[in-house]
Amino acid sequence: MKTCLVVDDSKVIRKVARHILETLDFEVREAGDGREALDSCLAEAPDVILLDWNMPVMSGMDFLRALKDSGIARRPKVVFCTTENGMAYIRAAIEAGADEYVMKPFDRETLESKLQIVGVA
Repeated sequence: MKTCLVVDDSKVIRKVARHILETLDFEVREAGDGREALDSCLAEAPDVILLDWNMPVMSGMDFLRALKDSGIARRPKVVFCTTENGMAYIRAAIEAGADEYVMKPFDRETLESKLQIVGVA
């Protein structure tokens, strides 16, 4: 079974994403900020990370940089999940190491297509 770490400071977003991912046969873990996510990845790397941009403690961008610098053996695929839709944001996320980008709010079909694009669905 594929694993996904959902990283978002919104409990509601994590719950919605968990429901969608479980219907796609993913085992789901959750983190409320980038620091929790980094700790989770270092303990056991997931196949894919659904990552929020704006979070307290450690933002999505800071998390991506920290993940890259961590020397993690098997780097998970990363799908940025945010309300920021400007090209500059998308470019910055991809340059920082994101593999794909999905806009909130998203539905099952949209998320599934993004997961297929990064090769985990």
